[in-house]
Amino acid sequence: MKNYFDLKGQVAVVTGASAGLGLQMAKALANQGANLVLLARRKNLLEQNAAALSTEYGVEVLPIECDITVTESVVAAVQATMARFGRVDILVNNAGTGAVANAEDITDEQFKHEMDVDLFGTFVCAREFGKEMIKANYGRIINIASMYGLVGNMIAGCSPYHAAKGGVVNLTRALAAEWGKHGITVNSICPGYFYTDLTRATLDSDYFQSIAKRSIPMGRYGRDGELDTCVLFLSSPVSTYVNGQNIAVDGGYTSI
Repeated sequence: MKNYFDLKGQVAVVTGASAGLGLQMAKALANQGANLVLLARRKNLLEQNAAALSTEYGVEVLPIECDITVTESVVAAVQATMARFGRVDILVNNAGTGAVANAEDITDEQFKHEMDVDLFGTFVCAREFGKEMIKANYGRIINIASMYGLVGNMIAGCSPYHAAKGGVVNLTRALAAEWGKHGITVNSICPGYFYTDLTRATLDSDYFQSIAKRSIPMGRYGRDGELDTCVLFLSSPVSTYVNGQNIAVDGGYTSI
């Protein structure tokens, strides 16, 4: 029986891998045998995660402190990845941030920071790791956008986040169109609200529980592991003809 999700021997880079969804997706990739490169700014958490993942899944894990808004930092991460593994097969662009305020109160600095992290950082990582994928004539790039890159919202003001994630959605299409000829697929995932250590208390509040019941067809928020199969599907070496797509994993939020 063929295992369509088998990633043994491949190398997957995950940004924003110190906690939350980035760590969850790294676990999913390791579970299928991929060696990992974990990028984030919090080196102590990266090192803890690397040791735990290596022990649990028996894969090689390289933690690299990296600021994705600084080109030199990303270039150094690429060099360290190639020096250790000699290849990069999968890139999950997960690192992000979120400015929450009414649009009339958002500062120039908040808007610029959002663009620097969510859009520019995603592009720089794709560009620099993509250079190695072009040489190999193979790659899987998965950009983590958001359901808020597809729609507006009346729950909490975060217009810079909407703008940046909408940019990620169309950046995905642009890169897919350019790099398909190199055997590289570029797709994005648009998650809805998911439980993480940072969001659990907020999502469990009466206010957010009422939002879930009236605005999400499944009536709840995303749980640990519910992004795993989408990431693995897009990472799979046999997903050869899925390119330039944006998949909402949001319980149906954007369907109504």
